[in-house]
Amino acid sequence: MNIIVLQHIKIEDPGYIKDLMLADGVKLTTVELDEGEKIPNDLSQFDGMFCMGGPMDTFMEEEYPWLIDEKKKIKEFIIDLKKPYLGFCLGCQLLGEVVGGEVVKSNPAEIGIMDINFTQEKTKDNLFSEFPDTIKSLQWHSYEVQGLDDNKDITLLASSPITKYQIFKYKNYAYGIQFHIEIKDTTVNEWGCVPEYKKALEDQLGKDALKKFNNEAQANMKMMNNFSKILYSKFKNDILKIK
Repeated sequence: MNIIVLQHIKIEDPGYIKDLMLADGVKLTTVELDEGEKIPNDLSQFDGMFCMGGPMDTFMEEEYPWLIDEKKKIKEFIIDLKKPYLGFCLGCQLLGEVVGGEVVKSNPAEIGIMDINFTQEKTKDNLFSEFPDTIKSLQWHSYEVQGLDDNKDITLLASSPITKYQIFKYKNYAYGIQFHIEIKDTTVNEWGCVPEYKKALEDQLGKDALKKFNNEAQANMKMMNNFSKILYSKFKNDILKIK
């Protein structure tokens, strides 16, 4: 199994899911876009694509011109090649834009350990059918996807009180996940060192919020890691069709 991982900042990789994939012997091809690495032209060699989060936003093409090619490659992968895709946070927003939605500022930003509420569509979904109706997960975003309501290829799978499109899928193989199901023990403190993330955190939760945020994340880590295990197992067995 060969997975291409699109990263926008080195510390924001697939986290706990990456650990599971490496333990499983999955071949990972990581493209560090912010460091000038290029997405391969031949995407047919990959079984699936992971697209991670980052401190930039989808509209910042002047500051980050590689976003233009990234959007084209994501579109080719999911629409032309019809291959499995998992997008987290920024990766979720990029998927939403590629399939015809728009990315807008959240009001307010969502930062913290918060509830995600699944829709009835969850019961029929290959990835999330085994999840409970409500889970807690880590949110750290200031923008979100909207404008997908009339797209017949989109299924809404989960929402929060602030963000409608917390989880959505394009057809049955490309998923956008706005929150961070992939986190591990070190995630919050590492991300707290990124100036853009630290500012968003303190704007939302006040100065010295990082310690409290990390403590809350650690208290829920076992549960969140278990959800990552389920997600990875279902992605491998039901989406990639590899037993």
